[in-house]
Amino acid sequence: QAQLVESGGGLVQAGGSLRLSCAASGRTFSGHVMGWFRQAPGKAREFVAAISWSAGSTSYADSVKGRFTISRDNAKRTVDLQMNSLKPEDTAVYHCATGPNAPLSGAYYYTRVRDYDYWGQGTQVTVSS
Repeated sequence: QAQLVESGGGLVQAGGSLRLSCAASGRTFSGHVMGWFRQAPGKAREFVAAISWSAGSTSYADSVKGRFTISRDNAKRTVDLQMNSLKPEDTAVYHCATGPNAPLSGAYYYTRVRDYDYWGQGTQVTVSS
């Protein structure tokens, strides 16, 4: 089973950038879709981005398209989320997660919390006005 550890969160002004990183260990990384989700206080956890095993397919929530970029380095077992043009509404705890073991699939379909089996502890991103 996977252990996921996120890093890179912090406080940034609106319009700024942050890069989050997720380091994966354990049995479940090879062949798996990986995703980023976020959860603000009092709100449900929501999909942000996903990436296929091959890294040839990515999927983004409408709210972050054009601003966020997900990437992965399978040799290093890491998944990153580059966040540009940050807005106050991006403020949340960001979690990386291990999704389906589907090495031949794309990432578009896997946008639900229940599609993912293992979760990191989260890293706080706060965007000030």
